[in-house]
Amino acid sequence: MDLLSVVRRWHHRDGLPIREIERRTGLSRNTIRKYLRADTVEPVFRASERPSKLDLFAEKLKTWLAHEATRPRKQRRTGKRLYSDLVALGYKGSYGRVAAFIRTWRAEQRLALQTTGRGVFIPLRFQPGEAFQFDWGEDWAVVGGRRVKLQVAHTKLSYSRAFVLRAYPLQTHEMLFDALTEAFRMLGGVPRRGIFDNMKTAVDHVGRGKARQVNLRFSALVSHYLFEADFCNPASGWEKGQIEKTVQDARRQIWQEMPHFPDLAALNLWLERRCREYWADQRHVDLPGSVAEVPHLMSMGRPFDGFVEHTKRVSPTCLIRFEGTSYSVPASFANRPVSLRVYPARLVIVAEGRVLCEHGRIIERSHTASSRTVYDWRHYLAVLQRKPGALRNGAPFAELPQAFRVLQEHLRKRTGGERDMVEVLALVLHHDEQAVLCAVELALEDGVPTKTHILNTLHRLTDGKKTATARIETPQALTLEREPLANTSRYDALRGEIRHAS
Repeated sequence: MDLLSVVRRWHHRDGLPIREIERRTGLSRNTIRKYLRADTVEPVFRASERPSKLDLFAEKLKTWLAHEATRPRKQRRTGKRLYSDLVALGYKGSYGRVAAFIRTWRAEQRLALQTTGRGVFIPLRFQPGEAFQFDWGEDWAVVGGRRVKLQVAHTKLSYSRAFVLRAYPLQTHEMLFDALTEAFRMLGGVPRRGIFDNMKTAVDHVGRGKARQVNLRFSALVSHYLFEADFCNPASGWEKGQIEKTVQDARRQIWQEMPHFPDLAALNLWLERRCREYWADQRHVDLPGSVAEVPHLMSMGRPFDGFVEHTKRVSPTCLIRFEGTSYSVPASFANRPVSLRVYPARLVIVAEGRVLCEHGRIIERSHTASSRTVYDWRHYLAVLQRKPGALRNGAPFAELPQAFRVLQEHLRKRTGGERDMVEVLALVLHHDEQAVLCAVELALEDGVPTKTHILNTLHRLTDGKKTATARIETPQALTLEREPLANTSRYDALRGEIRHAS
């Protein structure tokens, strides 16, 4: 190409004849005339077309490659396997020719995607309050002195670009419901449309096109907040590109500066504060002002009761099991079905239209951790009244308050002391537990740790009567002026005349 440029300058600018150019360059005059006549600025060489042994099998190989591109990556046939299959069909050429054909085909496919396929996008524009985008991300944090993997819920308004981050241990239904409820609370309202991917916590089945079988509880959430749920096409993350980028940016802008936290609640409070600070500092990419402005949102109303319900059967030991942990239930519902309502941080057991009890939820992600049991000793009091001997080694009663345990040590040394202790504990079923505990502590202070004294003290506490009476001071005027004489003969007058048998 440099030689052609020199030839063009010599001829058109300097006016050298073709004979002189031939002498200087060594090119033939016909070649020089051809380039000058064509008026090209770079040489074009015609590639020679030579027949190949692969030409007869080219269409077959293209069909195989197109089919392999749709299969999972680890299940695709390699180039050598395709070569072996061609040889079985009668191909006589070399493997190198097949490998070159495969490289060319794949390059053409990549070029097609970059020009007209997934590599080309259309910029999106949203109206105020029109839509929000939601996605999950994974990050690590130090919580309670341990480095744990957390599932981070990202919610972003498509117009104002304000976003909310909230961390959870799992990507379950109740975590999703809580994340959206907290996001709407922070944003100050609800947009008219939500854009999601096809996550299992929302979509039970992905049909053809936009057909989706939506989870019933997610449908209840959508109906409660009155927004329209829109799900992206499978493997089409660009349809919610704003939140996809937020997941990446938040890891660099917020997550890397994160300190240590005592629990997950403290972490989420810190994330909420950091998001609000970022709204005030970050300028909008298209509009004047910061992203803190959140216009035209629907009113949130009351929060959605975002629980997931399971039916459980209570064991004979008054326990139900969930996520590898056992939780106690009142003994009156042993061997009976109950409803378990799962929230992100608590479990509520419901039966016969009323709440039976509530436990803090325990989530153990370690595969080596042993199973745990969460007892509430109050749930076993009805059984304990029939079986007082179980008080000595009963597992639920190892967690009694300190005053009850001290009283148990005193009563255990007496005959019938276990029965008295059971009756003292049963007072919790009819009186306030703090009042019973206060009566036990007063009895221990008085040095009279007995059931009778505890009952007497409890009645005085619950009746509102004073436990101590004021001392009566008698005046000095009330003194005895004449003391009676000790005369026992006066009693003989009462006997009268009585004749005794002789």
